[in-house]
Formats: sequence, structure tokens, C-alpha cells
Amino acid sequence: MAVCPAQSYIFGLFGAAAALGISNVGAAYGTAKAGVAVAHLGIAQPARVMRGIVPVVMAGILGIYGLIVSVIIINGISDTGYSLQKSFMHLGAGLAAGFASLAAGYAIGIVGDVCCWAYIKTEKIFVPMILMLIFAEALGLYGLIIALLMNSSTGTAEATCK
Repeated sequence: MAVCPAQSYIFGLFGAAAALGISNVGAAYGTAKAGVAVAHLGIAQPARVMRGIVPVVMAGILGIYGLIVSVIIINGISDTGYSLQKSFMHLGAGLAAGFASLAAGYAIGIVGDVCCWAYIKTEKIFVPMILMLIFAEALGLYGLIIALLMNSSTGTAEATCK
């Protein structure tokens, strides 16, 4: 058996950091972009604020996806037998979850911003807004699912190092 290379830990830890960091950038963008529109909604139509805050809540969930993947990756890193193959799977899982949440945060921010402005003028936009936000949130969920599948397949790859 060969000794596991030291850089395998770097790739695994970078996967965990990427999942958390990139997904939180998406969550922050979605929250900020939609939050400004919700503030204007509160000025123009104070009674509609609680329904208008949905995009901000959905954007915040994206950060939780990154946290889940990061914790799972960190728990998969072991002191012995952590091969390059496992570390690359963890890196890929972190990047998949992070970039999917980044894309979802961007979509949620844009949809939330525009729909909150439209919600000031008419209540008829609320149901279409929710539907668009669900499809945008699904992008982040796809990344979470792929990251979980990638992480579960690292258990089948037995390390040939110690």
C-alpha cells in the first residue's frame, strides 16, 4: 500500500469550503437583491410585506444547502485511507453544491426583485412569483442532490493507501 498524498486533504477541504462559501454568495446575493425590493414593498404596501418576504427566505435556504454539504464532506475526511479519488469526489461535490446554489441565488434575487415591484401594483403576481421562485430554488436543490450522490459514492471507492 502506498502512502496517501498530503494534497488529498487540501482538495477535500477545498470542496467543503467551496460548498459553504459559494452557496453563501448565492444566498447573500438573492437576499440583498430581493430584500431591497421588499423594503420598497413595505413602504408602498405595508400589508403585503409578510407575503413579499418569501424570496428572501428562499434565498437564505441556499446557504443551508452549502452548510449541509460542507459538514458531510468534513465528516468524510479521515486521518488514514483518504485517497486522491475520494478527495476529488469531495471537491466535485462541494463545487456542484456551491455553484448550483450560486445560480439559484442569482435567479431568486432577480425574480424576487422584479416580482416584489410588480406586487406593489397588483396582488395577481403572487402565485406566479411563488412558482418562479420554486423553480429557481430547485436549481440549488439539484446541486445538493448531486453532491450527496457524489459523497455517497466515495464510500464505494476503497483507498489503496494508508
